[in-house]
Formats: sequence, C-alpha cells, structure tokens
Amino acid sequence: MRIDHIHFYVEDASVWRDWFAHHLGFQSVTTHNNFSHTWTEAVTSGSINFVFSSPLLPISPVATFLSQHPPGVADVAFVVEDIRATMTLAQANGAKILQPIQQSKPGDNYYKWGKISAWGSLTHTLIERPSSNIKHRQNPRNEANVAIKANLLHLFPIFHAIDHIVLNVEAGNLPSVVAWYQKIFHLQPRQIFNIQTERSALHSQVLVSPQGNVQLPINQPTTVNSQIQEFLDVNRGAGVQHIALQTSNVIQAIAQSRYRGLSFLSVPQTYYSQLKQRPGFSLSPEELQAIAQQEILVDWHPEIPQALLLQIFTQHIFEQPTFFLELIERRFQASGFGEGNFQALFAAMEAEQIKRGSLTESESNKLSNK
Repeated sequence: MRIDHIHFYVEDASVWRDWFAHHLGFQSVTTHNNFSHTWTEAVTSGSINFVFSSPLLPISPVATFLSQHPPGVADVAFVVEDIRATMTLAQANGAKILQPIQQSKPGDNYYKWGKISAWGSLTHTLIERPSSNIKHRQNPRNEANVAIKANLLHLFPIFHAIDHIVLNVEAGNLPSVVAWYQKIFHLQPRQIFNIQTERSALHSQVLVSPQGNVQLPINQPTTVNSQIQEFLDVNRGAGVQHIALQTSNVIQAIAQSRYRGLSFLSVPQTYYSQLKQRPGFSLSPEELQAIAQQEILVDWHPEIPQALLLQIFTQHIFEQPTFFLELIERRFQASGFGEGNFQALFAAMEAEQIKRGSLTESESNKLSNK
C-alpha cells in the first residue's frame, strides 16, 4: 500500500497549480479528465502527486463540496494489492461504495480503480495495478481514470515524497476512526500523543502501514478551544489538516520557499537556547544558527542524537484556518514524529489562534467526551 495522489477541491485549479509551482517548485503535468462541469490541473514533485479540481458549473461535484466545506483535500488515493478485497472489506465496515470497480483498456496502462467513503466528506480512491508493470507503478496519476504524464526533466525535486498525512476528527471519534483504518487498510498503531498547554489540548494516534509507506496521524480535540476543534468548526467536519512533504535539505528548501513568498509559523528564539540544554545535543554552532534563522523545529532520541527530525509548518494556505503544509527532513532514517516538536507546533498554532481572536485565557474547558 502506498499513497498515489492527493486530490484538492478548490475554487480555481489553475491558481493552485501555479501556487505550488511558484512557492514549492512543483512541476505542472498534463491531465486528460477535464469535463464540461469541472476543470482539473495537476502538479508533481518526486513521488508526490497533487491534483486540483474546480467547478465550471453548479452540477460539478466540486461545487457541492465547496458549498459544504472550505477548499481542501477531498480525496486521498491509495495503491492497494487487491482492490476487490479492499472494497469488500470497506463495505463490510460501513464505507459506502461511491464508484464501483472499473478498469482501463488492456495494455501498458492497465489498472483497476474504485472509490469509497472515509471519515466526514473525505474519500479514498483505490487503485490496483499489475505488480509486473513497475514502470507504471511509478507514474503519477490523478483520479484513477486518467494517467498524468510526468515531466522527466525534473530530476532533482526539492520535495521527493509525502511523509505523512494528518486527519482531524471530532472528539470521541478517535477510537472508531483508528479501528476503521486498522480493519480496512491494516494500518498499525504507533505513537500516541497527549499534548496540552495552559489553554488547550489534543489527543493523537499515529497509524503506519506494514511497509511504512503510509503514515497517518489522527487527532481529536480534548478541549473546546483546541486548534483541532477550530479546524472542525471551520471545516464543518472531519478532514485532512496537513500534509508533510519530505526533503533531503530542509534548510535549503525553507530558504527557497521563503524567498518565493511562502509564510511559516514563528518559533521563539528561546526554543533554540533550550534546545542546547537537551541530552544528546550535537548540532554545530553554524548549523544551529542556520536552523534558528529559518525557525526549524528539531528533535532526536538521546541514544541516537545523529538521527535528527527537522520540521517546519506553513501558515494556512487557504483563506480560512484549515489546511497547511509541513516540510520535513529525516536524517539517518529518523523515525516517529518527535513529541517535543509536536508540543512546540501546538504552541505555535495556539499563538496564531490568539492572533485570530479564537483563543483566550478563559477558554480552557475540557470536552466531556475526551
């Protein structure tokens, strides 16, 4: 199992194609599934494939989505080994079959695909390709009924893979959502986070596919004013909060993205003075200065200090405070998500809530169904 592509529903697909190309260095690719009611564009970077669709007419399914939610992720597509077995299992566990299994014409591009409902309005396109067709297993695609032709000249992308996708769900739903993904996709539970500040809190469970190709942290709020609850309120239900883009040089990637006008969450400089006091600190003065200048979060295990996890988070990319991006570098195969980084991210997002006026000192009531 692996991530094939992410499909965003937006108001103007061409604008967001250009946004990702300009700010993050993605390459535009050709699509062939534009309809009279919907316009679709796509971009790629390494194995990352993002698709953007916008409505041309009110009958477009994108128009329906945007009448119920702000712009954001509508579909996460997975490549699976046995699409029939997966869809049968999904239906047995309460998922709706939104598009039954279809297949392309026999040939080099032969594949099967279908679509199921997930949590909230999120859907999952499922794709099965012949295992012998290695060439086409690596090709980027948008919705499974269409092949996207990659730009082969783009050999050294800044971002090469999707590291993880984060899903926010309503308070009390986390156990059900975790069980659902375990049953259907055989994802396995890993880290558990309970993050709390003086103002708000969340609970998170990380799920990982057996091969490690899919990492899915799932969050639920544990206070009524949590940023997770704010997302749920503005998004009008569960949905994808952010996607992490993996890079081999996050300092360079951030510097380029800042130069191109991308805005990030701020990290106080006191964070870096505290960083030097942690067991296993091994950054050189020059690298710490570069990391602090770009406001990057850093985490490691004291027993493996060279396995660094470096992360930074953008401001919300759409008008409303819902979806954002994470840029991440894992040195020496650093695993996990870093509880220290998670806590720092929560505090940084809380600071943005205070700026928006959606979080005050007095708002600290716990949710009853924690």
